Amino acid sequence: MRRLKSLIFTFSCFIALAGCTASSLKVDPVAISDNPSSKIFQLEETLAEGRTQQINVLSPTWYAKADNYLDKARYGLANNDSVAEILQNVAYGHAHFDKAKEYALIAQSAISHAIKARELANAAGAASLGDDYQDIEDEFVTLTADIENNNLARAEQNENEVAEGFADLELRAIKENTLGEVRHLLTAHIENGAKQLAPKTLKETQMALADADLFITQQRYERAEMQNKANAALFQAQRLSQIMALSNSFKTMLPEDIALLLENQLDQISNKLNGPDLRNEPAKIQLQSILGSIISIQDDNQYFKQKQKQEKLEFEAQLAEKQNEIDSKRQKIASLEGQSKKAQKERELIVLQEKETKARLEAERHFQQLFTEVQGMFTQNQAEVYKQAKNLVIRLKTIRFPIGKDFIMPDNYPVLGQVRKAIRTFGEPEVMIEGHTDNTGSAAINAQLSQNRAEAVRQYFIANGTLEKQGLTAIGYGSERPLATNDTAEGRAINRRIDVIIKTEMESN
Repeated sequence: MRRLKSLIFTFSCFIALAGCTASSLKVDPVAISDNPSSKIFQLEETLAEGRTQQINVLSPTWYAKADNYLDKARYGLANNDSVAEILQNVAYGHAHFDKAKEYALIAQSAISHAIKARELANAAGAASLGDDYQDIEDEFVTLTADIENNNLARAEQNENEVAEGFADLELRAIKENTLGEVRHLLTAHIENGAKQLAPKTLKETQMALADADLFITQQRYERAEMQNKANAALFQAQRLSQIMALSNSFKTMLPEDIALLLENQLDQISNKLNGPDLRNEPAKIQLQSILGSIISIQDDNQYFKQKQKQEKLEFEAQLAEKQNEIDSKRQKIASLEGQSKKAQKERELIVLQEKETKARLEAERHFQQLFTEVQGMFTQNQAEVYKQAKNLVIRLKTIRFPIGKDFIMPDNYPVLGQVRKAIRTFGEPEVMIEGHTDNTGSAAINAQLSQNRAEAVRQYFIANGTLEKQGLTAIGYGSERPLATNDTAEGRAINRRIDVIIKTEMESN
């Protein structure tokens, strides 16, 4: 009786909603036998993928409606609503997302110049320009709203003005956010005695700044080279700071103390590389020995990586050969027993089903074993490790970035090293890195900052050979997915986090 009532409820809802949405919204019917938890997870994955494709930006109204239905489905699942109602919300979430994709495709064609200009401005950090950026962003939202309201002509008419606005913001962002910081550092360094402490490095920094500023002024559309020169100038200013600090500390040291400091640093590195004690040799020889050890380690790593690939190929070839032998013997048995083709197919189907069942159970057992192993890699203070459907999530608690910055501090390397081990425990899985912030500041700045921080972690894993770059994805959610209230400092600290999601082999099995 309860099942019949649920079916009647679902059918009634569809009839009621069809009258107001049939002309513009196609909703696929739901099956009452579907697992609501699994369907909610599929909708989450779909919307996350849509975010990486900027559908939430190109069709914000329809995407927001889809996200709202996802929230309704989650709320229903948490509060034991009927399966029919939960699945209905999931179905409407997919339907609204499909409509968002349609309008996003139109936007990509109709206002492609404005979209590209916005991407370049965001990449340059234009979101930090505050009200000026928000004004152009509001004009861009008006373009997408015109498209969603089928006013394509007005969107195309105003596109060039919006594109030019983003282009101007991009140029300002490069000069103000990057060269502005260089100038600030340079002024401070000169006031602190850079001309006396590090005159050569100061001159290099001033030349890098002048070169970047001139290039940006003359070649504003050479985006890649412009950013390269700005980054080079910032690097020189930061380097000058370190050279000054060293020069200042050396002023109070005896020459022998300086020599002993250098010797000790070279010796520490050599010991870590299991190198010989060469303190009785010139510093140049000690350095050459260290470089030689590093090259040797790199060669060994490359060799073992190639060897592992070769062993994997050989194992797969042997496995295929054994499987062929088994199939051949089974065919002979079937022939000797005089079975018909139909009976043989039925038996093969039974054997295949048994193999699939065993493989699934083995995959689940293996996943649980690896899950337990990964949990043991982290302390409670370092990370929270849990399952999310068929995926494994490592929620990093201790990783911290400088305020408003996206580069990884060295004290984060140990826990990231543990994450690398956890990822490699699953072979070569697909990995998604999510960045999250609290709600301090504007949504645009938080979204860009969380994306940059997630990308910084992705680049760290690529640089350390964890996975190939196509296996790693970075996505920033800004402050959209808080775990705690943003009203307290503790809650905001919890919400500023990096989540590493490992798509395990269990899913493919």
